Amino acid sequence: MHPAAEHSPLGKASEYIATYTPSLLFPIPRTAKWAELGVTAQTLPWQGVDYWNCFELSWLLPSGKPVVAIGEFAIPADSPNIIESKSFKLYLNSLNQTPFESRQALQDCLVKDLSAAAGRPVAVRIRSLAEVEVQGIAPLPGRCIDELDVSVSNYERPQPELLRRDATRVIEETLHSHLLKSNCPVTGQPDWGSVVVQYRGAALDPASLLAYLVSFRQHADFHEQCVERIYLDLKRLLDPEHLTVYARYVRRGGLDINPYRSTGSVDAENRRLVRQ
Repeated sequence: MHPAAEHSPLGKASEYIATYTPSLLFPIPRTAKWAELGVTAQTLPWQGVDYWNCFELSWLLPSGKPVVAIGEFAIPADSPNIIESKSFKLYLNSLNQTPFESRQALQDCLVKDLSAAAGRPVAVRIRSLAEVEVQGIAPLPGRCIDELDVSVSNYERPQPELLRRDATRVIEETLHSHLLKSNCPVTGQPDWGSVVVQYRGAALDPASLLAYLVSFRQHADFHEQCVERIYLDLKRLLDPEHLTVYARYVRRGGLDINPYRSTGSVDAENRRLVRQ
């Protein structure tokens, strides 16, 4: 377990507070998990963003009439802190009985509070249900590797030794899998996700990638650290010209978390998948 997470509201009974309470937000420093991966804030080998989508965003107009919307939050991957997910939900619930003069006033409030918790500017977008509905469900790019025949017997830790490459071939391709699963390091509850790997470099054996991803099945870690581990293991194996790894996780408590890590800048559409 991350040492800071022991003091978070995750896994504990919590009072439902329905009026604005920014102190509910619980930041967790990224440095401890980065140290496990052998990187520091000064040596991060990626650029990226964590997209959070909130499907239970509601507040009051000055008249007292409630509004519902969908919130999108983009937290920089180099921010000093992640925001613990249950505290994030509790904070958003504290808006439910809080009046705001306008949607812009709410957005400004969210930017201020979330940026303070993350330690870097957080981008916020509030979207109507109609706007999100018209976008529809997005497919993942590239080739799905889930039907490949693999044998896996160890699910307790990620196994980068399963990964294989063909150094005689340099290719550019996109692969994806819906079989990513890990567990919350605090509650032990399952986290389900779909993962995309885009790269140009030595050819990666797709079956070995699938077996490696399945080896996360009983691994306990936060969403962001799982994606960072996958990114680093592939980077070390392939020494690629370009690498992007991202995961789209199934929502829990009205929030989904979608970490993106890349050798270059990330300019991605934040589109929901069929399981989101």
